[in-house]
Amino acid sequence: MRFAGKTVIITGAASGIGLATTQLFAREGATVFASDIDSVGGEKLAAESEGDVRFVHSDVTDPASIKALMDKAASETGGIDTVFNNAAAGGARPGIDEIEPEEWDMTMDLVLRSVAFGIRYAVPHMKGRKGASIVNVSSVAAVGPGYSPTAYAVAKAGVLHLTKCAAADLAQHDIRVNAIQPGFINTNIFTSTLEIPDEMKTMANAAIAQLSSNAQPVKRGGQPNDIAEAVAYLASEAASFVTGTSLIVDGGITIGPRHCWDPEEETLFAGLEAMEEQAKAAAAADAAGQ
Repeated sequence: MRFAGKTVIITGAASGIGLATTQLFAREGATVFASDIDSVGGEKLAAESEGDVRFVHSDVTDPASIKALMDKAASETGGIDTVFNNAAAGGARPGIDEIEPEEWDMTMDLVLRSVAFGIRYAVPHMKGRKGASIVNVSSVAAVGPGYSPTAYAVAKAGVLHLTKCAAADLAQHDIRVNAIQPGFINTNIFTSTLEIPDEMKTMANAAIAQLSSNAQPVKRGGQPNDIAEAVAYLASEAASFVTGTSLIVDGGITIGPRHCWDPEEETLFAGLEAMEEQAKAAAAADAAGQ
């Protein structure tokens, strides 16, 4: 019961990582204010979770809605101990050569600005709370291209820098701020913005789950609970000496190109070595023929 007596805010709580994290914190004694724009999913989560889970409809692209969420939680429990800024989606998919200004702004509002104001409006209710902690969701997409659409990757890189800046700003209030960088986690984030029927989304998610088991050195797909456990660590007393940093939970996908961990993957060096062996064999054959 690491979080007994604690008040915890989790955004994007109705599915995926947010749902798993809500359930974990509630099982371990926290009063969890689970927010989402999905009222049906949020109410279902609150009704079926073990522990004290209170659903609050909230749109993280609206700063006033974020403030109302934080104020409500504090008014009901006396303050806030942990905030998990989790809500996001894949955002706009076009590359930098095709994206429109409104698509860029929409992605930044959802992925980056929501985190900034999740911190901004929670902090007044966190000052003076022993062990106060904020955890933000970034992504492996923040470390380089190829993991996500461009706008999303840039926004998630912004979350990393925001985390460091916020940790510096809030150190005077004894509030720790850290980030988590998920890798290939089996949630609906990859299909949530696609304009296709729900049954096709279900099929696509199943295909993604199958492919993800071979996407990184750890030979299984990442699960929401993998991230939930890492968030719980960063929010707990066990991480009381940890602030301003990020924890990558990705099954090793960012350790290097595939050939460095997959022995079946052909590499440039292997190709050069094969050419060298062929040249030696040809030279030996020529020498034998002479």
